[in-house]
Amino acid sequence: LTMSSATSTTSLPSGLAVLTTFPDVLFIPEIIFGGLVWILVASSKVQLPMLQGWVMFVSVFCFVMSITLLCLYICGAHGGSSSWVTLVSGCDKPQGLSPPCMAVLEAYSTYISLGPANAVMMTIYQENVAAVVFAFLATLMYVIHKVYSLLRWKSS
Repeated sequence: LTMSSATSTTSLPSGLAVLTTFPDVLFIPEIIFGGLVWILVASSKVQLPMLQGWVMFVSVFCFVMSITLLCLYICGAHGGSSSWVTLVSGCDKPQGLSPPCMAVLEAYSTYISLGPANAVMMTIYQENVAAVVFAFLATLMYVIHKVYSLLRWKSS
């Protein structure tokens, strides 16, 4: 994998080259982990719907943004323009800031939902633990992608 730089008009990847440049290759794990988070959150029963609602909103928003940006990169919507780096850097801000909150809130919700140890509660707890794990993995991917996108923006 190569680090794409925004100093020339051909530096931003398009087509399948997106899948071979860093940090753009991080779209794939972002989509996988982000999708798993919102699927697990949607399928679990919750004690605090407002908390889980925020987690669901952030995870779906980031999932949709990742898919949209990946599709725009693959289609070559940037046309090789370095101003696209600034646009993508701005779009990545919510993806870099909200997921840490999402992961912490999901962990807190899982912690307080620890109730009586019966089979049904244990299944719900295990789903929530899986959601927490994937929320932190998705957060890690979003933050790494954000840092390298900002580095690319700074060098443009």
